[in-house]
Amino acid sequence: MIFLNQLSKQEARNILDYDIFDILNIIKKININKTNKNITYSRNIFLPLTHICQNNCGYCTFKQTPQEADFLLMDKVEVLSTIKKSMKYGCTEALFTFGESADKNELIQEKLSRYNYESMVDYLYDLSKEALNNYNILPHTNMGIISRDELYKLSQVNASMGLMLETTNEKLLKTIVHRDSPGKNPKKRIEFIENAGKENIPFTTGLLIGIGESKNDRIDSLLKIREIQDQYGHIQEIILQNFKPKSGIPMENHPEPPLVDLIKLTLVATLMFPDISIQIPPNLNQKLISLFAFMGADDVGGISPLTMDYVNPESKWPKIKELEYELNSINYNLVERLPVYDKYIDETYLKKEVYEKALKLQKRIKN
Repeated sequence: MIFLNQLSKQEARNILDYDIFDILNIIKKININKTNKNITYSRNIFLPLTHICQNNCGYCTFKQTPQEADFLLMDKVEVLSTIKKSMKYGCTEALFTFGESADKNELIQEKLSRYNYESMVDYLYDLSKEALNNYNILPHTNMGIISRDELYKLSQVNASMGLMLETTNEKLLKTIVHRDSPGKNPKKRIEFIENAGKENIPFTTGLLIGIGESKNDRIDSLLKIREIQDQYGHIQEIILQNFKPKSGIPMENHPEPPLVDLIKLTLVATLMFPDISIQIPPNLNQKLISLFAFMGADDVGGISPLTMDYVNPESKWPKIKELEYELNSINYNLVERLPVYDKYIDETYLKKEVYEKALKLQKRIKN
């Protein structure tokens, strides 16, 4: 098979314009003699430490103002209580999230001071360390842009981290999508992903599809991720997340992308990244995971038996048994993984305590 990173940008672009017969030929190439028919997932809990965020994205329901928020900052007792409950469900991933630069908000800063912390990163480090040391779970953090020094600090107690590139199209900074979102500047996000590579942090990134970007933008974004991966080798998965309109957001009347666009892009990503898993969010694409498996997608991300998806609260997680049944119908298997992929469970990428816990949990889920 010829991988797309060996082709020209134009040839990559052409795939997004292919008709059904050309698409079927690519699907045949991807699936012929295919031996790995495993689709992976991690069993996680979602811990949104705060919904306060400096960005105001046109598609977001995660951000809340201090006035409308149910809470300003999750306290340590609640976080650890949720982690303890997750042990009954066999969860191995503690997904920590919070709004970007939340600690620039005075009310959040006051809360942190009351808890004897100076920043969100300090607080998160402590929570991650307690989770790592006291429970059979691995922290994974998605926190928006932070400094390289802060990345290094969190890497001491996190198995992996993530940040969506979303798009390389800087023009969207002037539209309803990102015009009041300084952290969504593509240059800043690219630098962050590169910094994670310099620190050898197993990393998840991806594209947000249908927010006003062109087909060329999608190719450019994937090529940028390919370039970063070729240099640092730390990207373990790419998420292709389709925009979903939601009630009350600025973009609630913006159409979601056609299914065929996501299918074609999945084919492109599969060919371009033979070394990286391609994830399609299952709760945004209910009953379509088998279809995307044929396109080459091989991961469905974190699924929580305990907590909701706070980024897409209207979209419930599929039940693991239902996903297994669907995939078994096409002779595929649903296989559990950790938040850090097997090939990164190595002392090059994981600090000592994280590495030892990852080895222990890896052995458990494979037995």
